[in-house]
Amino acid sequence: MSDIDFESLRRIGLTHTIASQLHLLDHPAPAQLVRIIEIQRDWLTVHDGQSEYKARALPQLMRTLLDQETSLAVGDWVLCETHAQDERWIGAQLPPTSHIARRSADGRRQPLASNVDTALLVMGLDNDFNLRRIERYVALAHAAEVAPVVVLTKADASLDHEDQLRALQQRLPASVPAMAVDGRDPATLAVLAPWLGAGQTLILLGSSGAGKSTLTNTLTGAGQHTGGVRKGDARGRHTTTARSLHLCDSGACIIDTPGLRSLSPDADEETLAATFDDIAALAEQCQFRDCKHAEEPGCAVREAVDPDRLLNYHKLLREARRVQQTPLDRIAERAKWKVVLRAVEARNRNKWR
Repeated sequence: MSDIDFESLRRIGLTHTIASQLHLLDHPAPAQLVRIIEIQRDWLTVHDGQSEYKARALPQLMRTLLDQETSLAVGDWVLCETHAQDERWIGAQLPPTSHIARRSADGRRQPLASNVDTALLVMGLDNDFNLRRIERYVALAHAAEVAPVVVLTKADASLDHEDQLRALQQRLPASVPAMAVDGRDPATLAVLAPWLGAGQTLILLGSSGAGKSTLTNTLTGAGQHTGGVRKGDARGRHTTTARSLHLCDSGACIIDTPGLRSLSPDADEETLAATFDDIAALAEQCQFRDCKHAEEPGCAVREAVDPDRLLNYHKLLREARRVQQTPLDRIAERAKWKVVLRAVEARNRNKWR
């Protein structure tokens, strides 16, 4: 592999930590270090710090990643070979320093982005405002060991945005910054400046119509098309159809994403404990060590935690446990519930005799 132009690649997020991973790759063919900035079906757009090109991944690499239950994502650093007629093929992936993924309904991992430092969790101060959903996004970021920052957009259109911001801050761990902004206002650039340093990579996550593309345009001048929301329910129109990486004048990179209509974090119980740290701390004061915070007497959690937050915690916990189940575990659980249902049906029949 040829020497890398570190200063050029630093413009698109290369750090010394990432560059040090190069020695881990056993890749004999001459190749160039590039970053994936967009994925459209089988075609990937890569950037070498100066220009961007279209490329495809070699089948052998895709099979290897499939065996590892993952795939290439926007933000990945890869080695790109140039073959005959200027065809570019991706032959190797540098191990990502972070990898954000969600779980599909069938439990499969769906990659969203790699090598991200900060997740800007975007939520509109209109009918998009949803505390349960933002807790899911925070869990998603914690699972990937990415720093979450909540950005409430459309502050100019909300008369009670200060109350909404306070309600959000009461629900989230104190370590998660939260702010309300007008995504179209250039002053937003100064508000988010602490996370926009040279070499930093950020990802914008949120539902359709939350203002992610508008915020991207303000921070980068990308000029992406943006659309309004439906007047009836403030639902967005999916103006962004693919994840893509954009450059800031400050030297930071921002990955814009399509709206996520459903989100199951790729998180385990330990990760959820970090997202719901107040529940974990209060649980130590419960009367019973194995308290489930449901109906047990002497539960310190139920007395102090917002019931809606506790309900959301239980729901996320069930999803995390379901994902971690083996096929045999799922069969055993289904068998258990069949026995329970038969017992209930038998009791109901006896009741009416």
